[in-house]
Amino acid sequence: MEASDFADVLSSVREFVREEVVPREDEIEAADEVPEKLRAQCKAMGLYGFAIPEEFGGIGLSMAEEVELAMVLGWTTPSLRSLFGTNNGIAGQVLLTGGTAEQQQEWLPRLATGEVVASFALTEPDAGSDPSSLTTRAVRDGEEFVITGAKRWITNAPLADVLMVFARTDPDAPPAKGISTFLVPTDAAGVSFSEHDAKMGQRGSWTCEVYLDDVRVPASHLVGGEEGLHRGFVTAMRCLAHGRLHIAALCMGMAARLVHEMTEFAAEREQGGHKIAAYQLVQGLVADSVTDWHAGRALVREAAKAYDDGSDTTLGPSTAKYFCSEAVGRIADRAVQIHGGSGYMRGVPVERFYRDARLFRIYEGTSQIQQVIIARGVLGAAARG
Repeated sequence: MEASDFADVLSSVREFVREEVVPREDEIEAADEVPEKLRAQCKAMGLYGFAIPEEFGGIGLSMAEEVELAMVLGWTTPSLRSLFGTNNGIAGQVLLTGGTAEQQQEWLPRLATGEVVASFALTEPDAGSDPSSLTTRAVRDGEEFVITGAKRWITNAPLADVLMVFARTDPDAPPAKGISTFLVPTDAAGVSFSEHDAKMGQRGSWTCEVYLDDVRVPASHLVGGEEGLHRGFVTAMRCLAHGRLHIAALCMGMAARLVHEMTEFAAEREQGGHKIAAYQLVQGLVADSVTDWHAGRALVREAAKAYDDGSDTTLGPSTAKYFCSEAVGRIADRAVQIHGGSGYMRGVPVERFYRDARLFRIYEGTSQIQQVIIARGVLGAAARG
């Protein structure tokens, strides 16, 4: 994409976020739902397909461009980005990295327009940080596969039209082997859902449990065709690496909003006859927050460049996700502290962001999983004893 065209995209999304979405944040929080008008606007702006190549009807952003967009989206409630995050991210990337040409042609154009919403069904009750231990199984029966199992905390599942389901196809293979990925329409017989989860934060972003009771799908729904058999774990890891960079950038967008909220408050709030911005201990909290924000933003941009040129598609995304998700938590904590008692009250943006930010250290690989990936990436075989 030409630089001027991308600048126009960022400008349009920034205006939409700040003028249309920010004024409705309290409404989204109270209703636990993003209004239909905003969803329609997201579709019209092409946000359901920003990471999908132009040949399939998407905008086709590079990773370096995508992180800039994510930082713009991070200025507001993360539930907005969550609406179309799975289409572009971990679900859509399944097809981009592992799908056959026919599967890509059938599904990606509809993902790009938002006609179809996709979900990434990997996590299970006993398989979270270690997805290689998943127990959902898929058994071939002639020209079909029969899938049985349960998935947990699946983003957008209550709204989804298709699930990217990871299931064990070779029970005798080592844990990280013998897993395949299937396209499972949500209207298929045997697919059902729990009520959407009541979470600490990120209200308006819906997750739920998915139940698969002898669900039959044609063999053509095996992602990657016969060549994709037993390659689901590799596909999942590639998709998660892409998602980790995106989440890191989203965290830095939220960091920017939090710095804005804390500095605006400090410049207006008076204690002891002075603006609290004049107190050095408050200045220290602000300085630490700005430093975290700038460091994280620089890390994200550098990691995105390396991802695009192929020189680092694993370590960089993990370092960015680890640092930025931890940093935005620190910044949110300082923002609440600067606000004092009012920062603990519902209806104040920093209180909401404090709760919203906590999830970033958990999903798409916990901070502890990122530590393991980073350490093993530099220590090699020595890290495994």
